[in-house]
Amino acid sequence: MSVKSSISLTEQQDAFARNLVEQGRFSSVSAVIQSGLDLLRQRTEAQEAETAALKSLLADRQKGHFVSAQDMQARVAAVIEKKRRDARVDR
Repeated sequence: MSVKSSISLTEQQDAFARNLVEQGRFSSVSAVIQSGLDLLRQRTEAQEAETAALKSLLADRQKGHFVSAQDMQARVAAVIEKKRRDARVDR
């Protein structure tokens, strides 16, 4: 179902939309605007999904065990040392 709506465009936006129609990429200025709104909706939904995923990850991390920077450095150093030993690489 279509809904009629009155919108205002800048001269630059109007010229761009009409140029796309003249190039045959869209059937009308309305189709250009509909496509633009669909892209904006998709981008907004993707951003909202990413934000929700990050919030969930942060919440999970906050519930977990805290590792200090010093402990993390020691863990990383131990992993590197093990890799060097396994690969028989001297410093």
